[in-house]
Amino acid sequence: MDKGRLSKFLSLLLRHNPQAANITLDEHGWADVDRLIAGVKQTGRNIDRDILEEIVASDQKQRYSFNEDRTLIRANQGHSVSVDVELKEQKPPEFLYHGTAGRFLVSIEREGLKPMGRLYVHLSKDIDTAKQVGKRHGIPVVLKIYSGDMYKTGYQFYLSQNGVWLTKNVDVKFFEKIKA
Repeated sequence: MDKGRLSKFLSLLLRHNPQAANITLDEHGWADVDRLIAGVKQTGRNIDRDILEEIVASDQKQRYSFNEDRTLIRANQGHSVSVDVELKEQKPPEFLYHGTAGRFLVSIEREGLKPMGRLYVHLSKDIDTAKQVGKRHGIPVVLKIYSGDMYKTGYQFYLSQNGVWLTKNVDVKFFEKIKA
């Protein structure tokens, strides 16, 4: 069994399409662990609680969290379905970074950064992480985000449990392309 592929399937279920395994997410994105396991098994994939625990513990991007008694699980961020993962507003560092592919740059420079199919724009705390994100989409481009200035003008920022900074959008006046 390929745990990487299973982790990606869990990401699909917990962020975008819970119906694919006949599960539901509550208003905060939580899914019942037993129902999730049963739903994943119904799709022909091999999973049990031990495998799920291992995927959550070993996920390099820390995509998932359990509640305190480990009866519920959710994705930490990246949702396209409307949920409130109970993020608290935080003051961001002076600069954050966004990784994207060069082919998107013309549109971004015209319209700014938008969440597209997600609830938030995802920002990284360092250039290297942003570059890795950009590589997933093609030839990477890194944007330096003037998050401190944004915050001073009223933009809200949130820090997800796995260290990804989130905001609703980034106007073109608050970023510049830097060498990746």
